[in-house]
This record gives sequence, structure tokens and C-alpha cells, in this order.
Amino acid sequence: MYDVVALGELLIDFTPKGKDNFGYPIMVANPGGAPGNFLAALNAYGAKTAFIGKVGNDAFGHLLIKTLDESGIDTRGIVVDSSVFTTLAFVTLDTHGDREFSFARKPGADTQLKYEEINTSLLKKAKAFHFGTLSLTHEPAREATKKAVSFAKSLNKLISFDPNLRKPLWKLQEDAKEQILWGLSQSHVVKISDEEISFLWNCSPEEGAENLMNHHGVSLAMVTMGDKGAILKTKNAQCAFSALKVKSVDTTGAGDIFGGSALARLLELNKEPSLLTRTDLEYIGRYASTAAGISTETHGGIPSVPKKELVLQKMQSL
Repeated sequence: MYDVVALGELLIDFTPKGKDNFGYPIMVANPGGAPGNFLAALNAYGAKTAFIGKVGNDAFGHLLIKTLDESGIDTRGIVVDSSVFTTLAFVTLDTHGDREFSFARKPGADTQLKYEEINTSLLKKAKAFHFGTLSLTHEPAREATKKAVSFAKSLNKLISFDPNLRKPLWKLQEDAKEQILWGLSQSHVVKISDEEISFLWNCSPEEGAENLMNHHGVSLAMVTMGDKGAILKTKNAQCAFSALKVKSVDTTGAGDIFGGSALARLLELNKEPSLLTRTDLEYIGRYASTAAGISTETHGGIPSVPKKELVLQKMQSL
């Protein structure tokens, strides 16, 4: 059995680490992709997970599979395809460590996953299924994702969703909005950023959380707001959390690590999301906020997932 199976993109994040003599950034290759970061956090905090996706039959594809294997994530659901190249993302950082993305994905291997290539036995064995919108930007991955969600729902699995909006990957912003709204309508647990709420509804994080409850049927909304903290909300309870005070160098993967950490704690509580109390939300949110904050002190996504012992130690300062 698995606690969580995720479907989506695996890619290499090239992040800057200094400049050469001509002022060009020196790029460091880090394993990434939001669902992979998400599962790495879950695994680090005691969950059993598996990944469904596609990489190229190239050096980066094999390195990504190796990285997930070393993180304890089951990789039997990853298809290796010689006809496409593993997706690459080039990240630039401002003085606060915030990111902008450029993608080499025309097409990237992750967009070429077909439903008939999905190992559905993994979904049958899972408690929860997680996905995001990068697998909804192009066919055939869009159809594969939607069929996988439908299959998981037919088995009464807990559905987790992170919009993970990357505007450069969408030809039309209205398409992005349509697919995000579809994902929200399918899900029990949603991790969403304040920027994504503004993109969808041009409203405050608090109003966005209410909207998720009242108009999209979400049971647990987790709104991240960068260095302003986070909000966790159900129909019956709500908690707000300050961000951990850190010297951030790279925020890549922080939202994914928040989501994975939070879902790990939710599964540990073994409660329906709608039944969570304020105390439960405090338990989930303080841990997730701390883990996400610590992760920004290190470059990359998967490599930045902090050890549980460090998270518990740092929680005392939130």
C-alpha cells in the first residue's frame, strides 16, 4: 500500500550560483518538478509514496529516477521515452530568492504521458492521489491526468491538488484559469498560493479560502503567502501562521514542501479533512510552515527537504 501517489512533471531546475567573468549566471542542475518535491517531503516525514510520469531516455531522465529512488519514492510508474527529452527549467532569482522560470519543453517528456502508459495498480493501492496543472498544459498528458483523477475518485481516494501556476507554459491565461478551476472542483485538499488566488479571483487570501469551501467543494484549503505566512481552513475551523524567519537563498520547491509536509501530518492524524479541529490545523500548519521555511535556506527542490529533527527543533520559534 501507498500513502500518496502523485502524477506529473519531473524536470531539472537550473538555478544560478554566481556569475562568470562576463556576467553570465553559472547554473547548477537540481532535480525538481512540483510533484517530485511534494513526494520527497512526504517520504522524509514517514509516508510511503510512488510517482507516475515520463522522462526522456537521457542522462537527466536517469538522474531524476535515481534521485527519487534515493529519496525512497517508488519509481515503477515512471515511463522512459527515447523519442522526447527530459524537461528543463531555468530559474532566475531576485535579491530575496524569489524565482522566475523559463522552460525547455517543446515538447518535454512530461507532457507526452498517455493514459494507457499509467500503472493504475499504483492508484488502486494508494490512500491519496496528488496532481497539479503542469500536466494539464498539453496533450496527451492533460487527458491522461484527467482520466487518472477520475479513476482515483471512482475508488474513493483522497484527492490532493496544487495549481502550481507557471504562466509561461500556457498559450492563453484563460486556459490556465479553466484548468485550475477544473482541478479545484475535483479535490478534497488544495494547497494554493496567494498569487494564484489573485490570478483566479482577484481577492484576498482569506476570501479565496472561503471561495474554495463554498463554491468548489474543497474540504481543506491551505493558502501559502510566502514570507507573510499561511492560512489553513475548513468549513469549521481556521488557523493563520507566520512564516519562519530565515535567510532565504532559493524559494524553489518551498510551496511543494509545505504541501507534502502538511499532507504527511494529515495522514498521520487519520481524519477526514472536513473534521479537522483548530488544534489539528495548528499541528499541520506549524510543521508545514517550518519545513517550507527551512527549505528556502538551501538551493533546489528535492535536495532542500529538511530533516524531521531539524523541523521539530525550529518549530519552537514559530
